[in-house]
Amino acid sequence: MSRAALVVIDVQESFRQRPIWAHASQPDIVDQVNRLVDAARRRGDLVVWVLHAEPGTGGVFDPALGHVRLIDGLDPAAGEPTLVKTSHNAFTTTNLQQVLTLAGIREVTVCGIRTEQCVETTTRVGCDLGYEMTFVTDATVTFPTPHRDLPADAPLERILADPRTLSTADMVARTEYALAGRFATVRTVAEVVRQLQLSASDAAPRPGAVANAVPVGA
Repeated sequence: MSRAALVVIDVQESFRQRPIWAHASQPDIVDQVNRLVDAARRRGDLVVWVLHAEPGTGGVFDPALGHVRLIDGLDPAAGEPTLVKTSHNAFTTTNLQQVLTLAGIREVTVCGIRTEQCVETTTRVGCDLGYEMTFVTDATVTFPTPHRDLPADAPLERILADPRTLSTADMVARTEYALAGRFATVRTVAEVVRQLQLSASDAAPRPGAVANAVPVGA
Protein backbone atom coordinates (compact mmCIF):
# COMPACT_ATOMS: atom_id res chain seq x y z
CA MET A 1 0.00 0.00 0.00
CA SER A 2 1.29 3.48 -0.85
CA ARG A 3 2.54 5.65 2.01
CA ALA A 4 1.83 8.83 0.05
CA ALA A 5 -1.13 11.18 -0.24
CA LEU A 6 -2.21 14.06 -2.46
CA VAL A 7 -4.06 16.81 -0.59
CA VAL A 8 -6.09 19.18 -2.78
CA ILE A 9 -6.75 22.40 -0.88
CA ASP A 10 -9.63 24.85 -1.45
CA VAL A 11 -10.05 24.49 -5.21
CA GLN A 12 -13.58 25.69 -4.73
CA GLU A 13 -16.22 27.83 -6.36
CA SER A 14 -15.87 30.52 -3.68
CA PHE A 15 -12.82 32.01 -5.37
CA ARG A 16 -14.50 32.16 -8.76
CA GLN A 17 -17.15 34.44 -7.28
CA ARG A 18 -14.61 37.22 -6.79
CA PRO A 19 -13.71 39.67 -9.58
CA ILE A 20 -10.01 39.08 -8.94
CA TRP A 21 -10.41 35.54 -10.29
CA ALA A 22 -9.89 37.06 -13.75
CA HIS A 23 -6.29 37.70 -12.66
CA ALA A 24 -5.60 34.24 -11.22
CA SER A 25 -2.06 32.96 -11.69
CA GLN A 26 -3.21 29.54 -12.91
CA PRO A 27 -6.66 29.75 -14.56
CA ASP A 28 -6.37 26.13 -15.70
CA ILE A 29 -6.06 24.91 -12.11
CA VAL A 30 -8.70 22.19 -12.64
CA ASP A 31 -6.69 20.58 -15.43
CA GLN A 32 -3.49 20.76 -13.39
CA VAL A 33 -5.12 19.23 -10.32
CA ASN A 34 -6.72 16.47 -12.39
CA ARG A 35 -3.31 15.52 -13.80
CA LEU A 36 -2.02 15.06 -10.27
CA VAL A 37 -5.14 13.25 -9.12
CA ASP A 38 -5.08 10.81 -12.04
CA ALA A 39 -1.42 9.98 -11.48
CA ALA A 40 -1.90 9.58 -7.73
CA ARG A 41 -4.85 7.25 -8.19
CA ARG A 42 -2.97 5.08 -10.69
CA ARG A 43 -0.19 4.57 -8.14
CA GLY A 44 -2.65 3.85 -5.36
CA ASP A 45 -2.00 7.03 -3.36
CA LEU A 46 -4.63 8.46 -1.07
CA VAL A 47 -6.36 11.59 -2.42
CA VAL A 48 -7.82 13.98 0.15
CA TRP A 49 -10.02 16.95 -0.76
CA VAL A 50 -10.21 20.01 1.48
CA LEU A 51 -12.69 22.90 1.38
CA HIS A 52 -12.65 26.16 3.34
CA ALA A 53 -15.77 27.43 5.09
CA GLU A 54 -16.62 30.56 7.09
CA PRO A 55 -20.13 29.87 8.43
CA GLY A 56 -22.32 32.82 9.24
CA THR A 57 -20.17 35.43 7.50
CA GLY A 58 -22.44 35.98 4.51
CA GLY A 59 -19.42 35.96 2.22
CA VAL A 60 -18.34 33.64 -0.57
CA PHE A 61 -17.00 31.12 1.98
CA ASP A 62 -20.29 30.93 3.86
CA PRO A 63 -21.75 27.47 3.10
CA ALA A 64 -25.22 28.99 3.07
CA LEU A 65 -24.46 30.68 -0.26
CA GLY A 66 -23.63 27.38 -1.98
CA HIS A 67 -20.12 28.21 -3.16
CA VAL A 68 -18.25 25.97 -0.72
CA ARG A 69 -17.94 23.17 -3.25
CA LEU A 70 -15.30 21.93 -5.63
CA ILE A 71 -14.98 23.76 -8.93
CA ASP A 72 -16.76 21.89 -11.74
CA GLY A 73 -14.50 19.26 -13.26
CA LEU A 74 -13.13 17.97 -9.96
CA ASP A 75 -14.78 14.76 -8.82
CA PRO A 76 -13.74 12.81 -5.70
CA ALA A 77 -13.75 9.05 -6.20
CA ALA A 78 -15.49 6.68 -3.82
CA GLY A 79 -13.58 6.46 -0.56
CA GLU A 80 -11.67 9.72 -1.01
CA PRO A 81 -12.37 11.93 2.02
CA THR A 82 -13.57 15.52 1.71
CA LEU A 83 -12.74 17.64 4.75
CA VAL A 84 -14.02 21.12 5.57
CA LYS A 85 -11.69 23.47 7.44
CA THR A 86 -12.17 26.85 9.09
CA SER A 87 -8.48 27.65 9.57
CA HIS A 88 -5.82 28.56 7.04
CA ASN A 89 -4.02 25.22 7.25
CA ALA A 90 -5.75 21.94 6.56
CA PHE A 91 -4.73 20.28 9.84
CA THR A 92 -5.87 22.45 12.75
CA THR A 93 -9.66 22.34 12.32
CA THR A 94 -10.04 18.95 10.58
CA ASN A 95 -9.06 15.35 11.28
CA LEU A 96 -6.58 15.34 8.38
CA GLN A 97 -3.72 14.12 10.57
CA GLN A 98 -5.87 11.24 11.80
CA VAL A 99 -6.80 10.33 8.21
CA LEU A 100 -3.15 10.31 7.18
CA THR A 101 -2.03 8.39 10.26
CA LEU A 102 -4.64 5.66 9.83
CA ALA A 103 -3.57 5.27 6.20
CA GLY A 104 0.10 5.05 7.15
CA ILE A 105 0.96 8.17 5.15
CA ARG A 106 4.41 9.74 5.50
CA GLU A 107 4.69 11.64 2.19
CA VAL A 108 2.23 14.43 1.38
CA THR A 109 1.92 16.36 -1.86
CA VAL A 110 -0.13 19.56 -1.75
CA CYS A 111 -1.77 21.77 -4.35
CA GLY A 112 -4.66 24.23 -4.46
CA ILE A 113 -5.66 27.81 -3.60
CA ARG A 114 -4.03 30.09 -2.44
CA THR A 115 -0.35 29.54 -3.13
CA GLU A 116 1.00 31.64 -0.25
CA GLN A 117 -1.90 31.23 2.13
CA CYS A 118 -3.70 27.96 2.76
CA VAL A 119 -1.42 25.77 0.63
CA GLU A 120 1.80 27.21 2.04
CA THR A 121 0.49 27.17 5.61
CA THR A 122 -0.57 23.54 5.29
CA THR A 123 2.90 22.74 3.94
CA ARG A 124 4.62 24.36 6.91
CA VAL A 125 2.40 22.64 9.47
CA GLY A 126 2.73 19.29 7.70
CA CYS A 127 6.50 19.60 7.79
CA ASP A 128 6.44 20.37 11.51
CA LEU A 129 4.27 17.28 12.04
CA GLY A 130 6.94 15.15 10.42
CA TYR A 131 5.54 14.60 6.93
CA GLU A 132 7.75 14.73 3.85
CA MET A 133 6.07 17.56 1.97
CA THR A 134 6.00 18.27 -1.76
CA PHE A 135 4.63 21.63 -2.94
CA VAL A 136 3.42 21.65 -6.55
CA THR A 137 3.66 25.30 -7.51
CA ASP A 138 1.96 25.25 -10.90
CA ALA A 139 -1.00 23.41 -9.41
CA THR A 140 -1.64 26.33 -7.06
CA VAL A 141 -3.35 29.66 -7.61
CA THR A 142 -2.58 33.10 -6.26
CA PHE A 143 -3.70 36.61 -7.10
CA PRO A 144 -2.22 40.13 -7.23
CA THR A 145 -1.63 40.96 -3.58
CA PRO A 146 -2.12 44.49 -2.20
CA HIS A 147 0.28 46.31 0.10
CA ARG A 148 -0.57 46.14 3.80
CA ASP A 149 -1.35 49.88 3.90
CA LEU A 150 -4.05 49.65 1.25
CA PRO A 151 -7.56 49.67 2.78
CA ALA A 152 -9.12 46.23 3.09
CA ASP A 153 -12.10 47.38 1.02
CA ALA A 154 -10.01 48.89 -1.79
CA PRO A 155 -11.58 48.17 -5.20
CA LEU A 156 -9.84 45.82 -7.59
CA GLU A 157 -8.91 48.65 -9.95
CA ARG A 158 -6.99 50.39 -7.19
CA ILE A 159 -5.21 47.19 -6.18
CA LEU A 160 -4.09 46.55 -9.74
CA ALA A 161 -2.98 50.14 -10.26
CA ASP A 162 -0.97 50.38 -7.02
CA PRO A 163 2.77 49.99 -7.78
CA ARG A 164 3.23 48.33 -4.40
CA THR A 165 0.93 45.44 -5.33
CA LEU A 166 2.82 42.17 -5.67
CA SER A 167 2.28 40.38 -8.96
CA THR A 168 1.34 36.73 -9.01
CA ALA A 169 4.80 35.89 -10.34
CA ASP A 170 6.41 37.68 -7.39
CA MET A 171 4.13 35.92 -4.93
CA VAL A 172 4.88 32.51 -6.40
CA ALA A 173 8.63 33.17 -6.38
CA ARG A 174 8.62 34.33 -2.76
CA THR A 175 6.63 31.29 -1.69
CA GLU A 176 9.03 28.93 -3.44
CA TYR A 177 12.03 30.64 -1.83
CA ALA A 178 10.42 30.38 1.61
CA LEU A 179 9.51 26.69 1.31
CA ALA A 180 12.28 25.06 -0.72
CA GLY A 181 14.92 23.36 1.38
CA ARG A 182 13.14 24.33 4.60
CA PHE A 183 9.62 22.99 4.62
CA ALA A 184 9.15 21.15 1.33
CA THR A 185 10.46 19.97 -1.98
CA VAL A 186 9.13 22.29 -4.68
CA ARG A 187 8.06 20.52 -7.87
CA THR A 188 6.07 21.12 -11.05
CA VAL A 189 3.07 19.07 -12.12
CA ALA A 190 5.12 17.46 -14.88
CA GLU A 191 7.84 16.43 -12.42
CA VAL A 192 5.39 14.95 -9.92
CA VAL A 193 3.40 13.09 -12.58
CA ARG A 194 6.59 11.65 -14.06
CA GLN A 195 7.73 10.46 -10.64
CA LEU A 196 4.37 8.89 -9.85
CA GLN A 197 4.28 7.14 -13.22
CA LEU A 198 7.75 5.69 -12.69
CA SER A 199 6.81 4.51 -9.20
CA ALA A 200 3.61 2.91 -10.47
CA SER A 201 5.54 1.18 -13.25
CA ASP A 202 8.14 -0.16 -10.80
CA ALA A 203 5.38 -1.52 -8.57
CA ALA A 204 3.47 -3.24 -11.38
CA PRO A 205 3.96 -7.03 -11.84
CA ARG A 206 6.33 -7.89 -14.66
CA PRO A 207 4.91 -9.71 -17.71
CA GLY A 208 4.60 -13.40 -16.95
CA ALA A 209 4.99 -12.93 -13.22
CA VAL A 210 2.48 -14.62 -10.95
CA ALA A 211 1.42 -12.62 -7.93
CA ASN A 212 1.94 -14.39 -4.60
CA ALA A 213 3.37 -17.43 -6.35
CA VAL A 214 4.34 -20.34 -4.11
CA PRO A 215 7.87 -21.64 -4.74
CA VAL A 216 8.13 -25.13 -6.15
CA GLY A 217 8.59 -27.64 -3.40
CA ALA A 218 7.14 -25.39 -0.71
